[in-house]
Amino acid sequence: LAMYQAEKGEKAQARVENLEELVSACKQFEVPEDDENMTPLAAFLAHASLEAGEAQADSHQDAVQMMTIHTAKGLEFPLVILAGVEEGMFPSQMSHEEPGRLEEERRLCYVGITRAQDQLFLTHASERRLWGNYSHAVPSQFFKELPQDFLEGNTIRKTRKVHRKTAKIGAKKVASNGVASSSWQVGDRVLHENFGEGKVLLIFGEGRKQTIAVKFGTGSPKILDPNLAPIEKL
Repeated sequence: LAMYQAEKGEKAQARVENLEELVSACKQFEVPEDDENMTPLAAFLAHASLEAGEAQADSHQDAVQMMTIHTAKGLEFPLVILAGVEEGMFPSQMSHEEPGRLEEERRLCYVGITRAQDQLFLTHASERRLWGNYSHAVPSQFFKELPQDFLEGNTIRKTRKVHRKTAKIGAKKVASNGVASSSWQVGDRVLHENFGEGKVLLIFGEGRKQTIAVKFGTGSPKILDPNLAPIEKL
């Protein structure tokens, strides 16, 4: 890991991420009951082999085909699911650091969307374990760029209802910075000591465990703990 971290370039970064993801996969793996006679390592390697696609379905057999969007170019399917459409994943974190990268990933998203003949599902997690660490997930900015008339089950709109309910549950809890943890709402303007002025996009959890996703300037949204972060509501 140290060797790849010392290298520069996208290939070295990809190898670092792969190693960290391997650690995540190992931590989450549980030996199935059918494989109890195997060592944990042997069971994990057997599981990884299946996940790698060595047991693909036969031709004309109903199955879910898993592939990257690059691999799907030129193909079409009756139903397509794009998973992990989240800030930091799609678009990737590097899209905010490299000029032109965001446009490239936006075109790639278009390619994925147009693979669907009849139905298309775009999904995102509320929380995920990525590269060894748990983090709250923020829906991708690509959602907002889609024609809203064609969307069903807008997650952001549903989430706001949950936030209002959450606010009532934690109404008596007060954050250390003097702002009641229940008083945060989507759309609030905030001022951060280092990042400047921003806007609350999403709210996770309740009470002392509540965190907020705030968009500052042109960068990707940041997940903050309002009990600890140097922020104030405008």
